[in-house]
Amino acid sequence: MTSAALLDAIDQFTGVRGYLAAASIGLPPKRAVAAMRADLNAWEAADRDPMGYDSIVENTRGHYARLVNMPVSSIAIASQTSAIASIVAAAAPAGAEVVCVDGDFTSIVFPFLQRAGITVRSVPLEALAESLTDDTWLVAFSLVQSANGRVADLPAIIEAARAHDVLTFCDSTQGAGVHPFAASPFDITACHAYKWLCSPRGVAFMTVGDRADALLTPIHAGWYAGGDDRWTSIYGPAMNLAPDARRFDVSPAWQAFAGAEHAIELFAGLDIAEVWDRTTALGDALCDGLGIPQQHQAIVTWPDESGDDVKKLVDNGIKVSGRAGRLRAAFHLWNDESDVDAVLATLRS
Repeated sequence: MTSAALLDAIDQFTGVRGYLAAASIGLPPKRAVAAMRADLNAWEAADRDPMGYDSIVENTRGHYARLVNMPVSSIAIASQTSAIASIVAAAAPAGAEVVCVDGDFTSIVFPFLQRAGITVRSVPLEALAESLTDDTWLVAFSLVQSANGRVADLPAIIEAARAHDVLTFCDSTQGAGVHPFAASPFDITACHAYKWLCSPRGVAFMTVGDRADALLTPIHAGWYAGGDDRWTSIYGPAMNLAPDARRFDVSPAWQAFAGAEHAIELFAGLDIAEVWDRTTALGDALCDGLGIPQQHQAIVTWPDESGDDVKKLVDNGIKVSGRAGRLRAAFHLWNDESDVDAVLATLRS
């Protein structure tokens, strides 16, 4: 039985058919669209000021903290995952080894590759846990791989990292909102909310655990990272930063947060395991119809080097994407069995 909370959430996306591209960009819930329109109207009417957005940002921070099971004091706001990864990369000591996943999204790889004096080693996803050694400083990986939807073996990675005293950095951008995820077992996490959390682009989050808190430097420190009352610390020359993870904050994209507040609240109120069960069931039904092994993923992929399948579906009004020579069909709250049937009927026509 589908819970009342999930049914209410699905109702926020009624009228959407044939959209299987949450892995590229999510769709906004009705309440987020209404909030953004109201905000634009207020801005147009000269009825907005910077201080008025503070409560919106803090509400959104609180909703995200609840979603990922972390205290609010451990949550920093950001605009991009690469900016978060650059904070982590800047903290790597000379000679450090960072282990990444071969083929992972470059936003959490490039910041390490550009650092001089450290070693970046890429390994297959399935070998990630066993590849950590006592010489590894950090393991950086995505919860869900963007190119193929594969889910990292979190228990194995966490166990191996603890055994070898390795810092953990997990990017949940392709998972938070569809796959159950708690940030608390990791030293650092990043999440850009414009995909499965259905928020406007420009709203991202960083979680900072106790061990990482002592190692990281707020290299992007700006006025929004100011002390207990940021509005009294917005002028130099003295630097007065917040004592908690807020010192890593970047100034928020105000209009984006006006929508994100409601989108993040929606997902924070759901049992994400129920969302995962629903979306992976649709994915497996598509696999069955295609005659390929079930993948048990919200992102279903299959080889499409020519791009013919992507083109055929898109030309017939079904939004999918192509990545790394594979077609990528992503199922989220607005999808149901009719979308599976439409894909199969189109490919067979």
